Amino acid sequence: MKVYHKLVRDKIPEIIENDGHKAKYQILSKEDYLLALDKKLLEEVEEYQADKSLEEIADVLEVLYAICNARGYTIEELEIKRKGKNAERGNFDQRIFLESVE
Repeated sequence: MKVYHKLVRDKIPEIIENDGHKAKYQILSKEDYLLALDKKLLEEVEEYQADKSLEEIADVLEVLYAICNARGYTIEELEIKRKGKNAERGNFDQRIFLESVE
Protein backbone atom coordinates (compact mmCIF):
# COMPACT_ATOMS: atom_id res chain seq x y z
CA MET A 1 0.00 0.00 0.00
CA LYS A 2 1.30 3.43 -0.98
CA VAL A 3 0.32 6.39 1.24
CA TYR A 4 -0.09 9.87 -0.24
CA HIS A 5 -1.92 12.19 2.19
CA LYS A 6 -2.34 14.94 -0.40
CA LEU A 7 -5.00 16.75 -2.36
CA VAL A 8 -5.60 15.24 -5.79
CA ARG A 9 -7.68 16.12 -8.83
CA ASP A 10 -11.34 15.04 -8.75
CA LYS A 11 -11.02 12.13 -11.20
CA ILE A 12 -8.00 10.49 -9.53
CA PRO A 13 -9.98 8.03 -7.33
CA GLU A 14 -11.93 6.87 -10.40
CA ILE A 15 -8.72 6.49 -12.42
CA ILE A 16 -7.15 4.45 -9.61
CA GLU A 17 -10.17 2.17 -9.34
CA ASN A 18 -10.38 1.74 -13.13
CA ASP A 19 -6.76 0.61 -12.91
CA GLY A 20 -7.81 -2.22 -10.56
CA HIS A 21 -6.81 -0.65 -7.23
CA LYS A 22 -8.81 0.62 -4.28
CA ALA A 23 -8.49 4.30 -3.36
CA LYS A 24 -9.14 5.35 0.22
CA TYR A 25 -9.98 9.05 0.42
CA GLN A 26 -12.05 11.62 2.26
CA ILE A 27 -13.83 14.85 1.40
CA LEU A 28 -12.18 17.75 3.23
CA SER A 29 -13.90 20.46 5.21
CA LYS A 30 -13.59 23.95 3.74
CA GLU A 31 -10.89 24.86 6.27
CA ASP A 32 -8.87 21.70 5.59
CA TYR A 33 -9.38 22.16 1.84
CA LEU A 34 -7.86 25.65 1.97
CA LEU A 35 -4.85 24.32 3.90
CA ALA A 36 -4.47 21.43 1.44
CA LEU A 37 -4.64 23.84 -1.51
CA ASP A 38 -1.85 25.93 -0.02
CA LYS A 39 0.31 22.79 0.33
CA LYS A 40 -0.65 21.69 -3.19
CA LEU A 41 0.43 25.04 -4.60
CA LEU A 42 3.88 24.64 -3.05
CA GLU A 43 4.08 21.06 -4.38
CA GLU A 44 3.16 22.14 -7.90
CA VAL A 45 5.57 25.09 -7.87
CA GLU A 46 8.37 22.75 -6.76
CA GLU A 47 7.50 20.38 -9.60
CA TYR A 48 7.53 23.29 -12.04
CA GLN A 49 10.92 24.44 -10.69
CA ALA A 50 12.33 20.96 -11.31
CA ASP A 51 10.74 20.41 -14.73
CA LYS A 52 9.91 23.82 -16.29
CA SER A 53 7.32 22.14 -18.53
CA LEU A 54 4.05 23.53 -19.85
CA GLU A 55 2.28 20.67 -18.05
CA GLU A 56 3.64 21.85 -14.70
CA ILE A 57 2.68 25.46 -15.48
CA ALA A 58 -0.86 24.21 -16.17
CA ASP A 59 -0.89 22.39 -12.82
CA VAL A 60 0.17 25.54 -10.96
CA LEU A 61 -2.54 27.52 -12.74
CA GLU A 62 -5.19 24.89 -11.93
CA VAL A 63 -4.34 25.07 -8.23
CA LEU A 64 -4.44 28.87 -8.34
CA TYR A 65 -7.90 28.69 -9.93
CA ALA A 66 -9.04 26.29 -7.20
CA ILE A 67 -7.69 28.61 -4.49
CA CYS A 68 -9.47 31.53 -6.09
CA ASN A 69 -12.79 29.65 -6.15
CA ALA A 70 -12.34 28.23 -2.64
CA ARG A 71 -11.79 31.73 -1.27
CA GLY A 72 -14.98 32.96 -2.90
CA TYR A 73 -13.58 34.74 -5.94
CA THR A 74 -14.34 34.05 -9.57
CA ILE A 75 -11.77 33.52 -12.28
CA GLU A 76 -13.17 36.67 -13.91
CA GLU A 77 -12.47 38.67 -10.73
CA LEU A 78 -8.95 37.27 -10.66
CA GLU A 79 -8.38 38.28 -14.27
CA ILE A 80 -9.76 41.79 -13.63
CA LYS A 81 -7.38 42.16 -10.65
CA ARG A 82 -4.45 40.86 -12.73
CA LYS A 83 -5.19 43.28 -15.58
CA GLY A 84 -5.61 46.17 -13.14
CA LYS A 85 -2.23 45.50 -11.54
CA ASN A 86 -0.74 45.14 -15.01
CA ALA A 87 -2.12 48.54 -16.05
CA GLU A 88 -0.98 50.20 -12.81
CA ARG A 89 2.41 48.56 -12.25
CA GLY A 90 3.22 46.79 -15.50
CA ASN A 91 4.03 43.16 -16.09
CA PHE A 92 7.37 41.34 -16.31
CA ASP A 93 7.98 41.49 -20.07
CA GLN A 94 10.95 43.87 -19.91
CA ARG A 95 12.86 41.56 -17.54
CA ILE A 96 13.73 44.40 -15.13
CA PHE A 97 15.75 43.22 -12.11
CA LEU A 98 15.84 45.90 -9.39
CA GLU A 99 19.18 45.97 -7.64
CA SER A 100 18.80 48.83 -5.19
CA VAL A 101 17.13 52.16 -4.42
CA GLU A 102 18.91 55.19 -2.92
